[in-house]
This record gives sequence, C-alpha cells and structure tokens, in this order.
Amino acid sequence: MHALHPPRRFLATGTLALALMLTACGGSGSSNNTPTDTTTGTAPAPSPAANNSDANSPDPQDINLQWPQPYEREAEYPATVNLPQQLITLRDGIRLSATVTLPADASGNAIDGSFPVIATFTGYNQFLTAGVFADNDLVRRGYAYITVDLRGTGASEGSWQAFGQTDHDDIAELIQYIKQQPWSNGKIGMNGASYMGITGLLAGAQEDPAVQAIFAIVPMGDAYRDIVFSGGQVNAGFIPLWVTLVTGLGIIPTPAGLDNGEPGYFLSTLLQHLQGALTEFQVPVVAGALIGDENKYDTEFWRIRSPLEKIDRITAPTFVVGGLNDIFQRGEPLIYEGLKDHTDAKLLIGPWEHLQGSSAEGLPADGVPGIGSIRLAWFDHYLKGIDTGANQFPPVTQYYTGAERYVTAEDWPHPQARAETFYLHGQFAAPLIGSLDQQAPTGDNRTSLLQTPLNGLCSASASQWTAGVLGMILPPCASQDNVANLLEAVYTSEPLEEDMAINGPITGQIWASTTALDSNVTVRVSVVGENGIARPLTHGIQMASMSAFEASRSRFMNGKLIQPWHPFSAESRKTLTPLTPFRADVEVFPTSAVIQAGEKLRISVGTSDLPHGLSPLPDLLASVLGAMTIYSTPAMPSRVNIPLVPISAL
Repeated sequence: MHALHPPRRFLATGTLALALMLTACGGSGSSNNTPTDTTTGTAPAPSPAANNSDANSPDPQDINLQWPQPYEREAEYPATVNLPQQLITLRDGIRLSATVTLPADASGNAIDGSFPVIATFTGYNQFLTAGVFADNDLVRRGYAYITVDLRGTGASEGSWQAFGQTDHDDIAELIQYIKQQPWSNGKIGMNGASYMGITGLLAGAQEDPAVQAIFAIVPMGDAYRDIVFSGGQVNAGFIPLWVTLVTGLGIIPTPAGLDNGEPGYFLSTLLQHLQGALTEFQVPVVAGALIGDENKYDTEFWRIRSPLEKIDRITAPTFVVGGLNDIFQRGEPLIYEGLKDHTDAKLLIGPWEHLQGSSAEGLPADGVPGIGSIRLAWFDHYLKGIDTGANQFPPVTQYYTGAERYVTAEDWPHPQARAETFYLHGQFAAPLIGSLDQQAPTGDNRTSLLQTPLNGLCSASASQWTAGVLGMILPPCASQDNVANLLEAVYTSEPLEEDMAINGPITGQIWASTTALDSNVTVRVSVVGENGIARPLTHGIQMASMSAFEASRSRFMNGKLIQPWHPFSAESRKTLTPLTPFRADVEVFPTSAVIQAGEKLRISVGTSDLPHGLSPLPDLLASVLGAMTIYSTPAMPSRVNIPLVPISAL
C-alpha cells in the first residue's frame, strides 16, 4: 500500500415538532484531459473567487483573531406585549397575518413611541410560533418585533409560493408597511433561522435602505445546488418533510379571523391553502421532480428562489450562521463570500446539523459568545448606533472537527489553504481495500460496483439530509460511514505521520464507466480511527450525465479544481455510451477538520446516497441494473483535490 505523506508545510502539531418549526425549509486542473473529459471549458485559469496564493508562511494577521468579551446590555423595559392580530392587506387584496410585539411597562401596557424593528417573515404559522420567533430579550431592549406569515402559509390568505417572485413582491410591500407604522422608526433588522434566514436575505435584496442589518441563521444560498437537486438528484429526505410541515402548519386553525371580526376567515383561508397545494405549488412541484419535468434542470424557477442570485443587491451588514453538517452546508460560506466585498459580513460555522444550527447549540465556547449576545451586538451596532464592536468581530469563525474547537480567520477558505491531490488506487475485485496517497497511479487498476439506488440510509448523510430527524431515530448511523462503505469502493490511507487540517470545498475527479446509460457518482470523505470507525466529514453526489462544468465559474486553488460549477442545463447534458470512460467532477461540500496523527483519511466512491439524492424516474430507470467501474490508471487517475491548512495557522 502507498503511504500518505502530506507536504510538511501542512503538518504539525422541546419536542421534534417544535424543532421542525425552525427548519426551512464552482474547468479542470488536470493535465490528463482526454476527449472523454467532462469539461465544457478548457481553460484551467482560476476564477475571481479562486485562491491561488502559495501562502507557505503564516501571516500573523490571518490567524488567532480574538472575539471580544460577550456583549451585554441591561433591559430598558420590564415586559413585552403582543398587539391584536394584524391582517396586512397587499396590492392584490390578499391579507397576511402578523404578530407585533412591543416593549411594555410592568403592567403590560405597550410603550408609546417608535423603535427600530426586528422582522421575521415565516412560513410556519406565526400564531403558533411567535413566542419562538419573536425575541423578547430584544424587545425589552428597545426594539419592536413583527412576525408575518407569508402568502399561503400559517394564518395568511393565498397560496404558498416558496420564495417565488410573488414572495419577493410581498416582502417589498411588507417593508413599506413596517416603515409606515407608528411603532417603527424606519430602521429594520431581519432576523431568523432557516426559512426566516432566507426571507431575511430576500428582504435585503429589495434594496430598500430601511433594511439596515440582517442576522441569517442556517440560510439557503442556491435552491437547486444546495438542497433540492444536489448533483442533479432529487432530495428525497428534507424536501418531503419540509413541504409536509409547511402545508400542515397552514391548515391548523388560528384566532386571526376571530380577532378581526371575521368568523369565516379560517375556512376561506384553509380552502385557499388546499387549492394552492393541489394545483399551484406543492403537488405539481413534487410530482414534477419525481417524473423529471423541465425543472429537473437549473431553470429560472430555482434561480428566482436563490439568494445567491441577488447577493450583489444586499448592502445591509449581514451575519451568517452555518453548520458543518447543515442542509445548506454548501451555500452558507458562499453567501458570506458574495457579501464581504461590498458590506460588513461575518461567517460563523459550528459543528451542527440543521436543527442544532437553528439555535447555535453549544455556544458560548472557545471564546465565541452565545448567539444571543452576538445578535444583540449586531442589531445594537447597526440599528441603534451603539459602538458594540460588532464590526470588529472576526470575519470567519469555524469549528474544526478532530480538533474539536472553534478557529478564526480573515477569510474563507482559510487564506493559507493550498490544494493537494490524493490519488485513488483500486484493487481488482476487492473494492473495500483500495489505498490512498499522493503518488499518481503507474499501473492499470480498476474497481467495479453494482449500481444500487438505496445506499446511504445508514450513514451520516441520512441524518443530515433529514435535518437531523433520522439521526434521532437511528443514532449509530449518524456518527459513522462504515455501513455505507460496504456498497462503495473504499480507498484508505496509511496512518498519518502528523496532524493534517482541511478547510474548504473538495473535488472528487472520478474516472469511471458504466454498463448502463447513466450513473450517479458519490464521493464520501471520512476519518478512520484506531477502532476502525469511519467518522464522517463530508460528501458529494453527481449524476454522470450532468457532470459538465464551467471553468469560468468554478473555484481553483493553486491551479487545482476544488469546487466545480455545473450548469445543470438540458444543453450541457451528456449522453453516456456504455463501457466508455467518462470523468465526473463531483462537488464535495466544504468542511473544516483536523485529522490527527495515527488516523487515516478515507475516500469512498459509490453510486447512491439516500436520502440526499434520488434520480428522477426516467434517470433512475437509465441507471439501474448497471455496474460502474472506477479507473486508477496513468491516463485516467481518479483523485480528490483537498484544501489543506498549516496546523500552525489554527
């Protein structure tokens, strides 16, 4: 077996229901390109987003940035009070239900006056959950708070649009409404997790100067690539749960109508919600995804729902909270990247799945304050003009698994990161005992697998892509990849001689062929301890026929591809010929981790990852009953490109 010797510069020493209410829900660097390569462009030059600095020596300005002492401020008011339910009439007559929470005196009487407003636009029934969304600690410190059910959700009229253009127009109108209210001083901060973090970003994209601060926790960046069709596959875990959740919360009776003298309001709203679900959004979209309609490609339908498409419009200072195992793991750092050059932006990534990230579980830790302290400092600084030092927070704070601590940096990926290539060396007829090292293959080695569509159900992926739900039901599956590895080609390094740190996205450049008309290609990254347990780090999935990528929009680091950007269009789709080699450039979502000396790095390649991705029915039929062969040859060297960081920089 080949030993793994990384370059020395990189070495050295409630209830489930309540939790679900918080959910929402980037060329080739190869010199071995052949006519079977999958690139749509040939230029290996880096994109503007690429980091091409060798950065061999640490820059003291890039490391060991300090968080200040936790920010605290005494409450200005002893209590809070909710105003009667509001019904906000929009341009087309549709009314949105809202809860307004104001500072109050000790007797519970609302304080007269105008305040900066914190707004949360939700799809989860504000009447049931206003106590979760409205931060009374903020209200007692001199903020008004408004929580609004968006169109077709909760107690609001109309049919659900799920971040479509109608929602954008409604959000713009809501901003105007808030500015005109007597309890508003015209300054607005957007706050919320998941769905509410997404709508906060969409509010910022309206380019209304009234939106002066955004605090977005576990938000989506790219609807298609982040969550719905990762790698061209239908998300079979979270999306059904989410659609069911939003629909279900929208048919629960509320007193919104009675509070406004309309006893028939609930029935009429219920009928609107059900009609919309059956004919306009939920049923048509889900059914279309399963049968593979035109929206299985990255169409305008998904782009209008993607904050990253409008990121240059957001000028409000924005704090982004993400999770290493979040459903929006890919998009959260990209949101920060899209904002950092034109507004004050900060990024905090913790060791979280979606539900954990919604509450920033485990903070304070390692000098990082609790999320409430950070949020108060953010809003006080940008909405009240108090010098809280929020603008001096470290630009990037990330948790490194393996080191089990938070690390700060000036940018993401880490400014001192450098991409290194690790080659997969297969063993004929022995897919579980392949090896991994930095020496390119010199022989002709191939490994074959049956194309099964069901692998991944007992893996960390299963927990992640159900927002943590399956992790609650099957705890052992959430913490290991060993079971999933049984149906994959496994490539494991020798024990590391010294610690190694990873930071950023990873690309798996997999040379393969199939006996079928198509195949999925999955890449799983794990750390194997002395006990043989494969601790999951991250993973990616890619449909082979849709693996063409655009070099100009992809991310390169020191000439190596680390984040391919796939167009996922009908025009870019390739026809695979059975038994003809192809290269699939698999986007493996970003991570930050330390692999300790004595541990092993493992890359495993497979053909499915449920519930993260399931092929639409026509594509599924094209790939079943096939076998995929993975190549490890001088002409077709399957490999992964991994960004490494000097341990001394952590």
